[in-house]
Amino acid sequence: MKIKQLDTILAGFAALDLGATSIHAATADTPVAVFGTTTAELRRLCAWLTTHGARRVAFEATGVYWVPVHDQLQAAGFEPMLFHGAHARNLPGKKSDFSDCQWHAVLFSHGLLRACFIPAEEVRALRAYARLREDHLEQAAMCVAHMQRAFDCMNVRLHTVISQLHGVSGLRVIEAILADERDPKALAALCDAQILKKHGAAVIEASLEGHWQEHHLFALRQALEAYRFHHGQIAGCDARIEAQLRALGAARPEVAPVDQKKIKKVRHNAPRIEGLHGHLHRLCGGRDASVLPGLTPLGWMKLAAELGPDLSAWPNAKAFTSWLGLAPNRHQSGQRRKRVPRRHTRAGQIFREAAQSIARSKHLALGGHYRRLRGRRGEAVAMVATARKVAELYYLAMTRGLDYVEQGLERYEAHCREQEQHRLRKFAARLGFNLVPKTEAKNN
Repeated sequence: MKIKQLDTILAGFAALDLGATSIHAATADTPVAVFGTTTAELRRLCAWLTTHGARRVAFEATGVYWVPVHDQLQAAGFEPMLFHGAHARNLPGKKSDFSDCQWHAVLFSHGLLRACFIPAEEVRALRAYARLREDHLEQAAMCVAHMQRAFDCMNVRLHTVISQLHGVSGLRVIEAILADERDPKALAALCDAQILKKHGAAVIEASLEGHWQEHHLFALRQALEAYRFHHGQIAGCDARIEAQLRALGAARPEVAPVDQKKIKKVRHNAPRIEGLHGHLHRLCGGRDASVLPGLTPLGWMKLAAELGPDLSAWPNAKAFTSWLGLAPNRHQSGQRRKRVPRRHTRAGQIFREAAQSIARSKHLALGGHYRRLRGRRGEAVAMVATARKVAELYYLAMTRGLDYVEQGLERYEAHCREQEQHRLRKFAARLGFNLVPKTEAKNN
C-alpha cells in the first residue's frame, strides 16, 4: 500500500487565508492566488476555485472576516469549513499569508483539520439578535454605573439604601431630581412603601441630601437618556427575536402546551416576548429545558440562539461539555503533563450563570453538590463542575427527551452520607476493624 506524503495538496481541496483587505487562496498544482475582499472579488474567487476543481474550502476563524466568505461560498455550492487556528500550527520558518494558506490546504486535504460548529442560517440570525440584545444590556449597565458615579460626586447616597438604582423607585427619584426637586422629604416619598418600611424615612431622607452641581446633574441626565435609549433598542431586539422564533417554530409540528404554573419567571432583564416558553417548547420538539435547575426561559432562549435545537454535532455529553470549555483539558506527552487554559464560549458562560444561581439555592440537590465540592476544591472548581452537570443534563434533555426530577437537598445529603459510610466500612475492614454506630456501641 502506497502511503501519501504530507507535502502536497490533494485535488479537490483548497484553503484560504483571510485578511481585512486580501484573501490568499491555495489549491493543488497552482501558485497561490490573491484576491480582494469586496463582493466582486469574492465572486472572482468562486470562479477561480471552480476552474481549479476545488469544491471543499477551509479557512481559519479570524474575527468576523470569515462570515461573508462562508456565506458566498455556501451560496455558490461549495463545501466551506471553518477551523480553529490553534489546530493548524505552521511549519518552522518564515511565516507569511502565502505559506499559511498552503499549509492549511495540505492539512485539510489529508483530513487533519476539525471543523468548528456553525449552526444553520436561521439559527445564526436568532443568535445575532440575541447577542445584540446582550450588548445593549451591557451598555445599559454601564449607564447605571454612570448614574451612580454622578450621585457619588454629589454625595447622594440613594444607591446605598435601595437594591437597584434603575428600579422603579430609583428612576422616579432620578426623574424628580432632574425636574429640579431638591426637598429630601419629597424625594423620599417617591420610594416604594417597602423601602421606607425597611430603612425608615429618616435614613432615606438623609441619603437624598446632596451637593447639587450642574455638571454632575448634566452627567446624570445624559446617563438616564442613554439608559432609556438602550432599553428601547432591547425592545427592538425582543421583537426581532419573537419574529424569528415564530418563523422557526412554524416549520415544526404543534406540541402540547405546558401548564403555565410550572413555567419559571424571569426576574431580571426579562424579554418582552409573549409566550416565550411556548415558542422555545415548540422549537425544541416538546422538550422543556427550563425544568433544569438554574435555567429560566431567558437562559434557554440564549442557549437556543447559540446552539440551535439540534445538538447532533456532538456525539455525546462529554464531547458537548468539552466544546463548551467545561471539561478538564489534558495535555500529556510521555510522563509530562501540563495545564492548558480552558476555552471560553458564550454557551459555556450561560451554563456558568446557571451554576451561580444554583450556588445560592437552599433546596436543590445540585446546590448541595456545589457546596460540598467548594469545601474540598474551592469556589472556581465547584462552579465549573456544577456548570458541567447542568450542561450534561441539557444535552440529555435535548437529545433524548430526558425529564429532570428534582430529588431535593435532603435526599442528596442522605445519599452522600451513605456513600461516606460505605467508604469508611471498606477502609475499616481493610485495616481489620469493624465499624459500629454509636447507638449500637452504647447498647453493648
